[in-house]
Amino acid sequence: MKIATAAGRAVIVIGDATVDIATASEGCFGPDMMSVLENWREFRDFAVNITEGTDALNMAALQQPVSAPRQVFAIGLNYRQHAEEAGMEVPEVPATFTKFASSLSGPFDDIPIVGSSVDWEVELVAIVGQQADNVSVDDAWSYVAGLTVGQDISDRKLQMAAGRQFSLGKSRRGFGPMGPWIVTPDEFENPDDLALGCSVDGEVVQDARSSDLIFNIPTLIAELSSVLTLYPGDVIFTGTPSGVGMACTPPRALAPGNVLETWIEGIGTMRNACV
Repeated sequence: MKIATAAGRAVIVIGDATVDIATASEGCFGPDMMSVLENWREFRDFAVNITEGTDALNMAALQQPVSAPRQVFAIGLNYRQHAEEAGMEVPEVPATFTKFASSLSGPFDDIPIVGSSVDWEVELVAIVGQQADNVSVDDAWSYVAGLTVGQDISDRKLQMAAGRQFSLGKSRRGFGPMGPWIVTPDEFENPDDLALGCSVDGEVVQDARSSDLIFNIPTLIAELSSVLTLYPGDVIFTGTPSGVGMACTPPRALAPGNVLETWIEGIGTMRNACV
C-alpha cells in the first residue's frame, strides 16, 4: 500500500488514482497523516478493503508525507564507503543526530541554497508505525509503517562549525525533502535491499543499495528504542552512501538553478529545484 499527503489530506494511492482516507473511513482516520499513523494497526485492517481509487492522482499536490513527526532521527556514516570518503572510522554503534522537524519538505519543493557548501545525501527513510520500547531486531519490521525517499541536505560549513553541530547544519529550511509517498514493507520483495541514488542536472552522483547499510533498519529500530521511546510518525533517515559533493575532487556543492532528482527502487522519485 502507498499512502501520501496531498493538499493537506492523507490519501491512499492506487495506481494513478487516490482515495481520501477521512472520507472513505467516515472520519475514523485522517484527514491528517498523523491521525492515520497514530492508529496504524486499525487503519491497516480498514485499508485492505480499499481496492479502487476515486480521484485522479495529482502529483503536484503531494507534500511531505508525515506532516508533524515528534522526532526526526538521522544516522551518520552508515555506509562503509561513505565513512571512508569522509575520512572517518566506521562507527561501532549508530552515529545518531536529529534533523529538526521544521526542515522537512515535500518531494517537489524547492531547496533554498544558503552559501556555497550545500551538499546532497540520498537516504532511505523509515516511518515508525507504532510506539516502540526495547524492540528486538527480529520484531523491528512490525513497528515500521513504511519507507519513503529522503534527502539529508547538508550545509557543510555550518555542520562542521563549533565542534560539528550536525543538527543545525542539516536543518535549514527545506533541507529534508521526503516523498513522494510512504510504501508499506510488504510491498517489497526484500525491504533490506533496495537500489537508491540521486542525480544533479541529470548526472548520477550517488548509486548504491540499502543492503550495504552498516546498521540496517531493524538494527536501528532496536538500538534507538533501547534508549528512548519511538512514537508513531517518527522519521528515521538511515544514512547516505558514497558520492556526496564534499568528497569530490575538487569538492562540489549545490547551487541555485541545479535540479536534484532522488530515487529509491520500489518507492519512487523526488525532483527538487535549487533556488
